[in-house]
Amino acid sequence: MLPSHWLDKPYYSLDAYCKQRFHQKVYKIALDGGLTCPNRDGTLDTRGCIFCSSRGSGDFAVKSMNSVAQQLEAGRAMFGKKKTGTLFIAYFQAYTNTYGKIEYLSQIYEEALRQPYIVGISIATRPDCLPPEILDLLSSLKEKYPEKEIWVELGLQTIHSSTSVYIRRGYPLCVFEQAVEELSKRSIPIVVHVILGLPGETHEMMLETVSYLNRFPIFGIKLQLLHVLKDTDLAANYLKGEFQTLEKEEYMDLLIRCLKKLSPEIVIHRLTGDGPKELLIAPLWSLYKRDFFNALHNHLRKSGEYQGQEYF
Repeated sequence: MLPSHWLDKPYYSLDAYCKQRFHQKVYKIALDGGLTCPNRDGTLDTRGCIFCSSRGSGDFAVKSMNSVAQQLEAGRAMFGKKKTGTLFIAYFQAYTNTYGKIEYLSQIYEEALRQPYIVGISIATRPDCLPPEILDLLSSLKEKYPEKEIWVELGLQTIHSSTSVYIRRGYPLCVFEQAVEELSKRSIPIVVHVILGLPGETHEMMLETVSYLNRFPIFGIKLQLLHVLKDTDLAANYLKGEFQTLEKEEYMDLLIRCLKKLSPEIVIHRLTGDGPKELLIAPLWSLYKRDFFNALHNHLRKSGEYQGQEYF
């Protein structure tokens, strides 16, 4: 029998977690904090990760707003027609959101946390951008806002060194492990980003990445289908025929295998991801997200497969 707190899904979804925690549906508002990245400002590189768009993966962040508060209000208005849920997570998404002056980071985090309809913040960053002063800031915010969630999202993508070099990740695996250790010491929940379908990786290599995460005190995971976006170096390689993206059925099979190996305690924050229609080159089937989820849930119900089924 599946755990009751999964709310009738065969995996532990973020939606289920939020409904248990806040007693209603909670939405995310993606933000652009006006930051950059060591992979773009010349510290490590100037080109960004090979798959990253010009907006630093913040293509769905609210645009043309000067302050975090203004972005939140604009994002909130976009959900105005929803009939369920009045609470939100402020998602600092674009670029690297711990890569800045401590005073500024404190200002933008608190600007979000002070809003009464914001139940927490989620901070997307790199494991190599968590110096002691940032960790101390996060700890102090946890103490100051004990009723609100403060999550840190780490872009791991893969555990395999050859792939990490190809995608220009810019740090070794030991840096990720150190970041997880330091965040865990401070009881700061960690969400890990993994990309499925990276060039050169077999299904078994991707499953190894997922299984590896079971060794750590991870709160959540984002399983992201590889998207090829216009004006990226990944797109240039794709158009030269150097690799192919995953087909719908292949991705569904791989995703289910990943879920079965994943600890049932880890919250699933994402199962496909989004590629903006105006930027997406491949796979085009990913634009039809509802169709994919309907097919996934139908398959899981019929097969009886579920998250953690092969977790040991």
